[in-house]
Amino acid sequence: MHKTTIVALAVLSGSALARPAPLVSIPTHDAFFDSIKAHCGKAYEGKVSVDNQGPSSFSEARLVMHVRKCSATELQVPFHVGKDASRTWIITKTGSGLSLKHDHRHQDGSDDVSTMYGGHTLDAGWDTVQSFPADEYSKQLFVQQGIPQSVGNTWQMFIYPEQFSYRLVREGREFRVDFDLTKPVTPPAAPWGYSD
Repeated sequence: MHKTTIVALAVLSGSALARPAPLVSIPTHDAFFDSIKAHCGKAYEGKVSVDNQGPSSFSEARLVMHVRKCSATELQVPFHVGKDASRTWIITKTGSGLSLKHDHRHQDGSDDVSTMYGGHTLDAGWDTVQSFPADEYSKQLFVQQGIPQSVGNTWQMFIYPEQFSYRLVREGREFRVDFDLTKPVTPPAAPWGYSD
């Protein structure tokens, strides 16, 4: 084989290795992700619609979700509870489905001891609804935190033209917040640990 051909093949094989693999996704996951992404930059007020252990601080506070930052593979959605800006939902396309993580921070931006818990889709779900059963990291975290009942958590998100809903369910527990997508509100400041 000619020396130039060997060099060309080496360059071609090297560039093929350097190129990232395509991020595959299925239609229901894409539709769900894109429906939330369509609201990028907007914020909406919500209210607790179900809380079988309430009332709680969520019942009394102003609840605002803000579809704050969006890329082709990740959505960052802070969830403000009154003046508490510690929570950000992170929805990510993983190539094998969708991941939901709860990024919890202290006011100084440092990580809460209970952060990045969540789950991953196990099935196709629907264009409008996806479920995220607790992943192994979250299960171990909950046991370490002394809340083993949370090992059975499944988080669900619903996106319809006029309403977005966030729901937590496990045996004996249901909590749901519904947000009115027909009435955008002024977006809040960046959540704790993030910057504008």
